Amino acid sequence: MGRNRYKIHENQTPHFLTCTVINWLPLFTRQDTVQIILDALVWRQHHKNIKVYAYVILENHLHCILQADSLHQQIQDFKAYTAKSIIAYLEQQNVVKLLQLLKFFKKPHKVESTYQVWEEGVHPQLINSDEMLLQKLEYIHQNPVKRGYVDLAEHWRYSSARNYLGQPGLIPVYTEWWTGK
Repeated sequence: MGRNRYKIHENQTPHFLTCTVINWLPLFTRQDTVQIILDALVWRQHHKNIKVYAYVILENHLHCILQADSLHQQIQDFKAYTAKSIIAYLEQQNVVKLLQLLKFFKKPHKVESTYQVWEEGVHPQLINSDEMLLQKLEYIHQNPVKRGYVDLAEHWRYSSARNYLGQPGLIPVYTEWWTGK
């Protein structure tokens, strides 16, 4: 796959984003690696004024709807931070096989690092209506259901589906736009 050319042009509107682990490796089968992602999102909510509308984390990718000033830079920083944290965790836990795969699948132009965690790009899609936001929200929350992991979206632990049912989720989610409560 070539280098990503998708761009974020509208910072004051939410975007649907997908972050994929290099070569679709199952990196998020460990609670600790998922927690790195969740903690990074919460930190950005508190310190970088990012709005998390929705998210789902599966074994090898995550989907989210985010909004922030300089969203492109926010995503770059998020991916860089989480990659370093995940690699440090894998090294600390001596998860040799995954580290070998992250090294093997690293793109040749990534000469500044030993490993590559994320595929390049996030394929941002501007969300320009409530209807589109609802469609993407449904897609995000139904992802683990369609894969057969759970019967109901709210049963998937690493998702914002519970937040939209008025139940506590793992991280706060911006739902003020939604009138379906």
